[in-house]
Amino acid sequence: MSTSTPGPPSSMPEVAGFGRRVVALLIDWFVALFTASVVTGSPAFGAGAVDGWWTLLAFWIEVSLLDATLGFSIGKRVVGICVVGPNGRPIGLRAFLRTALICLVVPPLLQNKEGRGFHDVAAASVITYIRPRAQATRSAE
Repeated sequence: MSTSTPGPPSSMPEVAGFGRRVVALLIDWFVALFTASVVTGSPAFGAGAVDGWWTLLAFWIEVSLLDATLGFSIGKRVVGICVVGPNGRPIGLRAFLRTALICLVVPPLLQNKEGRGFHDVAAASVITYIRPRAQATRSAE
């Protein structure tokens, strides 16, 4: 009879590729832009376009709420990635800190050797694939 004590996870999940993360960010930004446009009654583009601060606020609220509750924003879902904590679950209220750091632009560019940005390290999160790549490869065969 062996007794083993469950310990903390040995490592974070696989980090999703940079390209997918950028595409997700762009999709989320356009969703926020159009949301801010509808809320303010201003056009999204051209003369009298919605102010960038409204778009930034909409981005922060939308991405934070979705990441906190579902583990993915609209853009992340489209490209097949999600935000999880070390336990593999959505990060809850830490998503608000994480998204605020993304809004500062520089933290996501400062990455560690695992490919995690400062915003993910600060929020104890990781961007990973919604469906592990090894399983996706096996099911495609």
